[in-house]
Amino acid sequence: MSDASQTTRAAQAAKASRIKEPAAEETRRSSEDGPGGGGGDPADRGRTTIADGVVEKIAGLAARDNEGVHAMGSGLSRTFGAVRDRVPGGRGGVTRGVKAEVGEVQTALDLEIVVEYGVSIVDVARSVRENVISAVERMTGLEVIEVNVAVSDVKLPEEEEEEPESRLQ
Repeated sequence: MSDASQTTRAAQAAKASRIKEPAAEETRRSSEDGPGGGGGDPADRGRTTIADGVVEKIAGLAARDNEGVHAMGSGLSRTFGAVRDRVPGGRGGVTRGVKAEVGEVQTALDLEIVVEYGVSIVDVARSVRENVISAVERMTGLEVIEVNVAVSDVKLPEEEEEEPESRLQ
């Protein structure tokens, strides 16, 4: 081979390497942007909304899961709830005694509970608050800004369960 042809091949190889380098850099950039080249974190490519009822169910289950909590809701709501639970297709009482206000990134909860006689109400309320905050934040990603606990009744040992009497015999 002549010196001229070697020089020409070297120039072509240098030109080819200059062309490939920018293409390789561009390929790296688009793969960093994610699949489809849309760019950004997939979690930022849409909106997730959580209904009040979802947060209420989570909070209701978490509140009931504490020692010392006998029931949720006021006496009247528990009575109506017991009737509703007996009706086929009736909605369960998981959200009874729970009210949630849900925003885009935060939520606030109001709980109404009945405690068992002999327990420390302050300790039960603290335990309910901690358990509800933990469950709601873990499952929804929402920041719980407050959990208000209202103790509406105390279940005495000699009291029977409040259930409406059946008219059928």
